[in-house]
Amino acid sequence: MPFLPYGRQHIDDDDIAAVVSVLRSDWLTTGPVVDTFEMAFAEKVGAKYAVACNSGTAGLHIAMMALGLGPGDVAIVPTMTFLATANAARYVGAEVEFADVNAETGLMDEESLRSAILRSGGRAKAILPVHLNGQCVDMPMIAQIAAEYGMAVVEDACHALGTSYKSNGVNIQVGSCQHSDIAVYSLHPVKTITMGEGGMVTTNDPEMYERMSRFRTHGMVRASEAFKNETLAFGSNGEPNPWYYEMPEPGYNYRASEINCALGLSQLAKLDFFIERRQELAALYDGALTSLAPLIKPVPRVPETSAALHLYVVHIDFAALGMERGSFMRKLTEMGIGTQVHYLPVHLQPYYQERYGQSSFTGAQSYYDRCLSLPLFPTMENTDVERVVSALSGILNETDA
Repeated sequence: MPFLPYGRQHIDDDDIAAVVSVLRSDWLTTGPVVDTFEMAFAEKVGAKYAVACNSGTAGLHIAMMALGLGPGDVAIVPTMTFLATANAARYVGAEVEFADVNAETGLMDEESLRSAILRSGGRAKAILPVHLNGQCVDMPMIAQIAAEYGMAVVEDACHALGTSYKSNGVNIQVGSCQHSDIAVYSLHPVKTITMGEGGMVTTNDPEMYERMSRFRTHGMVRASEAFKNETLAFGSNGEPNPWYYEMPEPGYNYRASEINCALGLSQLAKLDFFIERRQELAALYDGALTSLAPLIKPVPRVPETSAALHLYVVHIDFAALGMERGSFMRKLTEMGIGTQVHYLPVHLQPYYQERYGQSSFTGAQSYYDRCLSLPLFPTMENTDVERVVSALSGILNETDA
């Protein structure tokens, strides 16, 4: 039987045609498709502005730059996330104060956030909530605490394109930035839609939009009203010189190409289908796994949230099974089923242990010790879910024997 990875992109003829059309055009980068994709993405999530870049990591970096974080500042980051969330703060010279997470959902909660802010000693300038697996952190709570302390909020929404939550009975899209300053997405191949490699950043703040747009392109500006060196910028007739540009402060080459954005734009048109199919598969998993409880249980759903799940994660009691997670995963691999662990808590990475010393986060440790991501992608068949659950059941039966 075909191998089932934990995640896989879905590319169809429309996507291929969109990319080929760009290849046959006059623009391969910084052309009209980038602008079209940004506008379509912003409209889809309900934000005023969107900035395409070449990865979610790049998006997090330019978000930190746009906020002006630097040495002496601290960013609050949940330890249950990918490396990039914390690393983005370090890229700009800020320090990281890790926060614990709920042991069941893996999400940062009010208690863990307030504890991290207190540990920061008043230096925390930004909160980076992570919508792990596609489930949404309590954003109204985050916004309220941020307002109390005068902090900025950057949502790591790399798992959560298409997720929405309710606030005072109103449905709010992640990325609309109603409770944050900036939201950052990854459009990597295993995410809900893909650009091949790429990312997107959304905001409602025109200044943040201008700064992030500039930082993703070397820090350059070409608008004549922003020029500072009038002697070089303008001719004797007062007209701006057509070749001229300035760099108020350095940026990076984080641009997304026309090719990547053409694929992203085509994929965006299929987002609703991708979300619906992921939710259907998740519901099948939910029902089929009831017979394996309490040894194997799905990560519980967050109330008042419609999650466009990027990952389908279960908690497995490996201690009760008498089997290490590595052995469990290898058995599944032998049966043609791929799994992954999302994630090793970032505070356990050697770099951060050497920088900040040993820390203990009981919620994150409990989540990490039990989590395993099962296959979830739109082209899976219903029978694939049955196959995965049957394999899990078979391993449990072996341990009973």
